[in-house]
Amino acid sequence: MGQLRSLPRLTAIMFSVLITLSSFATADDAAVMSKLLAALTPAPSGWSATTSCCDWKNVGCDSSNRVTSINLASKSISGTLPSDLGSLTQLTSLSLQQNSFSGPLPSLANLSFLQEVYLDQNDFTSIPPNFFQGLTSLQTFSLDDNSNLPTWTIPTELTQATSLARFYASNASVYGSLPDIFASFPSLKDLRLSYNNITGPLPKSFGGSGIQNLWLNNQQNGISGTIDVLSSMTQLSQVWLHKNQFTGPIPDLSKCTSLFDLQLRDNQLTGVVPALLMSISSLKNISLSNNELQGPFPEFPNGVTSTIDGTNSFCKNTPGLCDSQVTTLLEVAAALGYPIKLANAWQGNNACDGWSFITCDPQGKITIVNFAKQGFSGTISPAFGNLTSLRTLALANNDLTGSIPDKLATLPDLQVLDVSNNNLNGSIPKFASTVKFTWTGNPLLGTTTPSSGSGAGTLPTDSNSTTPSGSPAGTASGGTQVSPGMIAGIVIAVVIFVVAVLFVSIKCYLGKRHRKFGKVENPEDGVEVVKNGIMGGVNGYGGVPSELQSQSSGDRSDLHVFEGGNVAISIQVLRQVTNNFSEDNILGRGGFGVVYKGELHDGTKIAVKRMESVAVGTKGMNEFQAEIAVLTKVRHRHLVALLGYCVNGNERLLVYEYMPQGTLTQHLFDWPENATGRVTTKVDVYAFGVVLMELITGRRALDDTVPDERSHLVTWFRRVQINKENIPKAIDQTLDPNEETMESIYKVAELAGHCTAREPYQRPDMGHAVNILSPLVEQWKPTSHEAEESCGIDLHMSLPQALQRWQANEGTSTVFNDISYSQTQSSIPSKPSGFADSFDSMDCR
Repeated sequence: MGQLRSLPRLTAIMFSVLITLSSFATADDAAVMSKLLAALTPAPSGWSATTSCCDWKNVGCDSSNRVTSINLASKSISGTLPSDLGSLTQLTSLSLQQNSFSGPLPSLANLSFLQEVYLDQNDFTSIPPNFFQGLTSLQTFSLDDNSNLPTWTIPTELTQATSLARFYASNASVYGSLPDIFASFPSLKDLRLSYNNITGPLPKSFGGSGIQNLWLNNQQNGISGTIDVLSSMTQLSQVWLHKNQFTGPIPDLSKCTSLFDLQLRDNQLTGVVPALLMSISSLKNISLSNNELQGPFPEFPNGVTSTIDGTNSFCKNTPGLCDSQVTTLLEVAAALGYPIKLANAWQGNNACDGWSFITCDPQGKITIVNFAKQGFSGTISPAFGNLTSLRTLALANNDLTGSIPDKLATLPDLQVLDVSNNNLNGSIPKFASTVKFTWTGNPLLGTTTPSSGSGAGTLPTDSNSTTPSGSPAGTASGGTQVSPGMIAGIVIAVVIFVVAVLFVSIKCYLGKRHRKFGKVENPEDGVEVVKNGIMGGVNGYGGVPSELQSQSSGDRSDLHVFEGGNVAISIQVLRQVTNNFSEDNILGRGGFGVVYKGELHDGTKIAVKRMESVAVGTKGMNEFQAEIAVLTKVRHRHLVALLGYCVNGNERLLVYEYMPQGTLTQHLFDWPENATGRVTTKVDVYAFGVVLMELITGRRALDDTVPDERSHLVTWFRRVQINKENIPKAIDQTLDPNEETMESIYKVAELAGHCTAREPYQRPDMGHAVNILSPLVEQWKPTSHEAEESCGIDLHMSLPQALQRWQANEGTSTVFNDISYSQTQSSIPSKPSGFADSFDSMDCR
């Protein structure tokens, strides 16, 4: 009974303790609110130190007088927040937005009831490291437009806020990559992080999320990578990704059935605009300007507002299909992920008009595709099979995966296929015997070997190879079992074969070491050299070794092939093509020999460097070895390609590509006699066009501070001119033109384009330029009254009139040679006496 009587007493004590603790907590809340009141200027309306904080206007409390909400939004208040604001443990809502609060943000860690935090449009100066710790009930957080914050990253402890629905931190100094934590927020609908310095790729956890509004635009250095993850974000309604560094194609967004606003402008997106994108019924607004998009010009429905101008590389300026070869090459690029390198290099609707890596025949059919050493990844597209005139396909030294499409074996004119040094796998198609197929450096390739068609030394036996029928080598195709005696016989035969091969290999190796450079066995006299294909993307560049073979040499073992693929050529052949090293064919003389010009039977010219035997000592031999070792490995558009070599006794000869423009010595010292060129007025016209472009854009002719695709002013300006609507965005913003001035700028821009035409005959003469500009000069008047005050210019005068007046005042009117401007309508002064109508290279010197 005594114990029972003590229970009420214990309960009373506990209740008393709870009341005491509650009163202490209430007192703590009151103390924090008093500090907050003291720190604010002016004091919020309805707040007073003489009344309970629970009676203050826009302050909410529970039944225990604990503070649960503070709402001071848009009150024009300044001041700082007390450091112990986080002790308001019952706080559920904090609204301080659109004021002038400053100083550090206090920690809100472990406020487990806090659901809404609005801190946007203030001047806070720091965020504590544990700010988001334990905010397990947080649903809305807004920190937009706090530009004075130091840089901070989105912390991983934010994942504790599993109910998060809205997160806003635009223009809030967020930097670094986005953490891959968004799978932790099943309720997240709005993510707005614009105008920060977020970098890196989009996190994979975006995929499958319920995000509806995604704002990541205008990052300082740009988010990079692809936007493929958008295809799995099916709840999207508004996407702002403009002003970043995104690459790759636009993904299939057809499952985003609520998408109405898609902003992708000012990135580096490539590839064809998906047709399904234009069929999304909810879409109302889309911007694709200033990317590197390719293929047909996209056509959106009437109800969609679209901007597609700028730097895109569509095949035409109007909707419609592209040329069939262009379409095929775009399918090829698609298998490679639409590399930015191809998007920059492939423009227009004619693949034979200056497209890099592409060579065509006179009939405009693609014959060579040279992607060697370009760092491409992806797969080999079956679309190559649509290029029915293709003779050479060079894909060596990339990072290609997948298998070789069977369709390549159907190409009727294919002669050379080089896929060496990739990561290909699978079986090898059966190529014709005329195809030289090289596939070394692909350890997983070749589960079946082609029935024929491998060139000598290019298709090595592999331990994984199989017979043409697909049965593993050494295995009977029938179902009978192999006897133990047969197995023993096979093993013995293999051992004998291996020993024989090793013996022959060692003998050959020792023989080569003894000779260093083996002497080429001379083929029959009178043999003629043929060129099966001197290949390269541009000027022989591209990493594909050229071929120069004897017609009768075939696959002879005495035709030595040096490392790099260059063949040995007999001395008889070189004597024949150089007319027995005639003095008339001498191109120049070097430190160790003479260079001769030669011509093959098909008219191809070569240069033969002959190192005379009397000049070949240790130094000469070392130079020859070094030149072979280096030049067989180096391929560059600015280096002459080594085609072959010859060893004839003490003689050493190298065969190079011929340089038709002659040597530097001829250009420097032999110009009076020789290479007849005239510096005509067309050169001046081109330079004048460049100056016009500089005036319009405010950019340098060559600018190394911008990306390569925009560094060359003339090339970039040509792309801008494709669409007249691009020009206002490309001009120097300091010009600040009005509508009337823009019409003049359009005319000047058009003239600049004509003046910088690629071919001189396409450029106008200066008289035409004067006729175009003269009416514009008549209209020009200064816009600043300061010029009138400082120079005495009458703003009511035209520019020519003002110029004549100024010249009269300065005594310089004789520049017009006493011929009135109104008679000549030209601003070009007459030429000084003694000047010719045009001048050649001698006049330049």
